[in-house]
Amino acid sequence: MNTEGPSRGGRRRGRGGHPDAGPWFRLLDRDRRLLYLLNEHKVLTTDQIAALEFTSTRRAQDRLRKLREMGMLFAFRESLYGGGTSQTRHALGYSGARLIAAARAGKPPTPAAHAVMLERLACSPTLEHRLGVNSFFAALAAHRNPARHPDTADAEGLTQWWSERQCTDQFWTSPLDPTPIRPDGYGCWEQGGRAVRFFLEYDTGTETLSTVASKLADYQSFPTDRFGILLFSLHSTRRETGLHTALRRTFANGDSGLVIATAARDLTHQDGPAGPVWALLTASNSDTVTERLRLAELPERGPRISHHASTGQPYNEAAFDHDDPTVRDRFLTSQPQPTSPYPAAAVHLHDGTASTDDNIIIDLDHYDDES
Repeated sequence: MNTEGPSRGGRRRGRGGHPDAGPWFRLLDRDRRLLYLLNEHKVLTTDQIAALEFTSTRRAQDRLRKLREMGMLFAFRESLYGGGTSQTRHALGYSGARLIAAARAGKPPTPAAHAVMLERLACSPTLEHRLGVNSFFAALAAHRNPARHPDTADAEGLTQWWSERQCTDQFWTSPLDPTPIRPDGYGCWEQGGRAVRFFLEYDTGTETLSTVASKLADYQSFPTDRFGILLFSLHSTRRETGLHTALRRTFANGDSGLVIATAARDLTHQDGPAGPVWALLTASNSDTVTERLRLAELPERGPRISHHASTGQPYNEAAFDHDDPTVRDRFLTSQPQPTSPYPAAAVHLHDGTASTDDNIIIDLDHYDDES
């Protein structure tokens, strides 16, 4: 493993041994967004970062080099068989971790603990899977790149990006039965007045198709349909066809009770996963896909929430809180809810053809502490 650590300047302290907060104020807005993303999603490649914030890979490389020199980032590459290395992967450096902790009024990690975290990340057997999941979301977030698309409306594109950890924290049913579902990620794509919320299962082909199909049992035991549809991103069309067959064998009546769409990553499109690459799985479908839909054309599920200012996490304008009374009703619809001492969020009906539960718009603009 090749690493690229910070320069001496990145480890510099203030005079007299006092901490130096100056680096935070030398960061650009895009630098801060990147630090917040790495704090949550752990690792991004140079190309992924370029797609998110820069006009070119060269410009990204120049800025990332400066951030490494400041100690904000830690970079590493994998040596490949036959020579050469992988593309550079970037994680949060120790100085970056301290500044994020300070910005959130949290306790920073110790240098030793952060070093162990980076070692485990770089050597993790699931690193490639994590990079694949982040590549999926980065491709969607690229449509909001302020450097390449300065005129994109705030309400368009990827407006929610939750990691597996965030999903585990939010998607549990009750304190007495806190078993969560564990999607690889959760997102919201907004385009043309439509908001498609989705759970992502990112398949790399290392598991058997029966194992992949068995994951649906967890989604069936959870009120999945009240929060989004289920997307499977597969590495090939052959694998996609095989999954369709496996899913139909799993459900004898052909109906899993979920809205499921699949895409094969060898079917490329200039719009990436936002393009017409998705095939809806229905009981009447054959294993051969005949129609592909854009992400924005897939069925809408989940709450429609007015955008609110993100509390330090990019791509989360449409995020919601499990403990919000109106959202909590979607988890425990059959149980009476305790009276909240806080005023309920304003609820409006949204004109459409879906069921009543799918047409709720929650106006959370007056909740300043929403995450």
